[in-house]
Amino acid sequence: SGKNSRIGLMDCDVYGPSVPLLIGATGRPQSIGENLISPVESYGIKVMSMGFMVDEETPIVWRGPMVMKTIQQFSENVDWGELDILLIDLPPGTGDAQLSLAQILPLDGVVLITTPQKAAVDVARRGARMFEKVNVPILGVVENMSYLEDEESKKKSYLFGQGGGAETAVALKTGFLGEIPLHQEVRMGGDHGTPVVITNPENPASQAIDKIAKSLMTILGL
Repeated sequence: SGKNSRIGLMDCDVYGPSVPLLIGATGRPQSIGENLISPVESYGIKVMSMGFMVDEETPIVWRGPMVMKTIQQFSENVDWGELDILLIDLPPGTGDAQLSLAQILPLDGVVLITTPQKAAVDVARRGARMFEKVNVPILGVVENMSYLEDEESKKKSYLFGQGGGAETAVALKTGFLGEIPLHQEVRMGGDHGTPVVITNPENPASQAIDKIAKSLMTILGL
């Protein structure tokens, strides 16, 4: 929740900017003076994304230097104000966005998100190794889409395999922050811009996300 903390959310997935949709942030950032723009607010969180700058169906066909310039502008030319935390969303892998970010901002750490299957785990581990090379600490690993739970029997089905997130944490010598289950309310909330943690805090995925967020705040001393 953005009620008790001053939070910024910077969407650095330049080619596929989905954060505005997921958090229900609409409108366009406004210019403040010559070299400053204001972020868009949603649920008390300040948001900046390329999704505000282009139409939904417009492809962003840029080479690396343009990606780096955009991330630099998001960092330096957005009126973030006083924040307790700036959360930065990145695409998977070890591309231009990750390298640019590590060069532009002093990062307190990285949270690795993976799904359980080997293909996803391999991508996450490569990403972790890249951040280690530029001296950015790994704060922990989160496993998304861990299992599907039958609401009546409570039986868990591990559709994408089991244990990939925990194994990744062990391999990287970092903490395993938790598992987020598959649930249709998560998908529905994302499609409608109403996060499940807001619409249904009792949802198992909401509870898992809340626990992970609290663990991260403790790690960061917030």
